[in-house]
Amino acid sequence: MTGPGAARGGADDADDAADSEAGAPPVVLKLGGSLITEKDRPETLDGDALDAACDAVADALAAGDVDRLAVVHGGGSFGHHHASEHGVSTTAGTRDADAVAAVHGAMKRLNAHVLDRLRERGVPAVPVHPLSLAARAAGTGGDLDLPLGSTATLLGEGFVPVLHGDGVATAGDGVTVVSGDELVVELAAGLGARRVGVCSTVPGVLDGDGDVIDAIDEFEAVADALGASDATDVSGGMAAKVRELLALDAPAHVFGAEGLAPFLRGEDAGTRID
Repeated sequence: MTGPGAARGGADDADDAADSEAGAPPVVLKLGGSLITEKDRPETLDGDALDAACDAVADALAAGDVDRLAVVHGGGSFGHHHASEHGVSTTAGTRDADAVAAVHGAMKRLNAHVLDRLRERGVPAVPVHPLSLAARAAGTGGDLDLPLGSTATLLGEGFVPVLHGDGVATAGDGVTVVSGDELVVELAAGLGARRVGVCSTVPGVLDGDGDVIDAIDEFEAVADALGASDATDVSGGMAAKVRELLALDAPAHVFGAEGLAPFLRGEDAGTRID
């Protein structure tokens, strides 16, 4: 299969990014906004959860379990609060510069917290802000153009690039939201990731009875269970995550906080999507 990121950003761009720096294929990890923030309290970190996640990342890098790592984090109570306040989502945009600054500024503040805690643990984390890079030239229904040259080069130079959900320039709609989930897919496809991890507050993809589904290899098999999901926000829910992850060449895992360390060690965690 061809990953969605290659289609959206252009096959040539994806190939160039993947080939720009020699080395092992990277691992792409998403830290969910609901995991690292208290989502019902505006701009409030879940400090313990963020510390635990950063500990796991630092330990895996120090042990050599992960060679190259790109991290994406969601918006949680930072980005989603301001996006909702201004009526901005993945499908509804704004031309109000103050609204754009509010959403992007909140995400930069959250990103700074994540970077600080990673660097405190010796992780060479640096920011990559999607608003400055990405665009939807064909509007909200069009492909995301996310140049990956800078991210690939940072990886090749030994850094851990940390991206985040953000605003994105969108033709016809000003600025809309690009979700962390979409960024994960773009990075995985464009950088030729070997594994993808999505860490959230749930232990995996859940069936209709609330039990973790061990593995998913086709959407139709879990469509009924996911169709009832109420885990939605301005960037979508679990069904959208599963659809996008199934389209990747790399195996993906959706897991809770307890699955992060095993995933980084190369073990199965939560739900495997392949």
